[in-house]
Amino acid sequence: MSGEFRRYLFPHDHPRLAGVRGLDAYAYREHARTPGTFTGGLVEGWTPLYLADFRGVTEDGVLREGLYPLTPAEPGEEAPVAAMVAAAADLLAALDDDGRARISSPVDAVDWQTWANPEFMQFDTGLRLEFQPAQVRAKALALVRASLSPEGADLVHAMMLINGFLGEVVDLPTVLGEWSYNIALYGDPDLRAPWGWQLFGHHAAVNCLVVEGRMSLSPVFLGAEPDEIDEGPHAGTASPFGERIAAGLAVMAALPPEQRAAATTYREMVDPAMPPGRVHPGDERHLAGAFQDNRVIPLEGVPVAGMPPEAQHEVLRIVEQFVGLLPEGPRRARLREVAEHLDETWFSWIGGHSPGDVFYYRVQSPVLIAELDHHCGVFLDYSTPQPFHVHTVLRTPHGNDYGRAWVRQWQAAHGS
Repeated sequence: MSGEFRRYLFPHDHPRLAGVRGLDAYAYREHARTPGTFTGGLVEGWTPLYLADFRGVTEDGVLREGLYPLTPAEPGEEAPVAAMVAAAADLLAALDDDGRARISSPVDAVDWQTWANPEFMQFDTGLRLEFQPAQVRAKALALVRASLSPEGADLVHAMMLINGFLGEVVDLPTVLGEWSYNIALYGDPDLRAPWGWQLFGHHAAVNCLVVEGRMSLSPVFLGAEPDEIDEGPHAGTASPFGERIAAGLAVMAALPPEQRAAATTYREMVDPAMPPGRVHPGDERHLAGAFQDNRVIPLEGVPVAGMPPEAQHEVLRIVEQFVGLLPEGPRRARLREVAEHLDETWFSWIGGHSPGDVFYYRVQSPVLIAELDHHCGVFLDYSTPQPFHVHTVLRTPHGNDYGRAWVRQWQAAHGS
């Protein structure tokens, strides 16, 4: 534990904190919408985007067909659907009729696209866990654990724990808590038909769908400020992004100088050469974050196929880290899918590439976008990106975020 973040604490009575201290999630939601404020500008910009007809992220605006044929899972690649169905049933049984109605939406509902990663609750989709009894909270987390790999479930819960820790450190427990998250179910839990769940809140957003034994896990947003817990009951929770950071630096170290230069689209995190809008007030350098379901994200950097073998290996290590939330079978299927498109995969970089530097990187192919970015302070006081504030995003381009390509194929085949 470094405790480096403690150098950047606001004074307790600083307006950034004192102005929202004591507000609950709904009061803070209204406060965040105030026109002319930083958060109000984000809400104004993001809110209309989720209503757009879903197509999917592309690199050139042209949607590629046939990337995601809906076939039953291969032997050994099955999702743990039976365990997921049982966990979802337990969660629903713990709710009253109103709770079951609030948590449930059709499998193709636009509400999938309302997830967001800031601390303010832009959309109150599903159930807000902080206002649910302990039994419901536990069963919601049990559904996450039944669906993901053990290490993936631990990672998601770590984001929630760190959020609660941040709330304690800055004395904003009603704004930043372990349970400041919404959970929603889409479709009826079933062994074959498509259904899924969504968990989202500050620094953690996971969208999971299963159909015919297959699993789609995207979009996924995971982040932390700070990236450690250095005191209290969960002390010892260290940076969950260490491997992702190390693998990115290892790619750059393994590239010959000319490829390293080509991979570096901008030398500085806020670079004078950047076009207007390249650094977003909320997303900073991220391009595939919340509400960007249809964004055109051009390929940048260098093609992975032309890299030295060591660098290619490290790119695949990045991918393995990002898809590590998947349970073993679906993870194997996802890695095979990514490998099949390795000759169309690109790697790009912004910032420095020495140990301790802050940076952004993106791995992008027709079937995957993985981004990591170091960010400026939000609840801690620093105006340049720091190593202990990390955001990561995972997307499935060309229409299979939320498993939507599979859902549409299922509905066409079954007349629904």
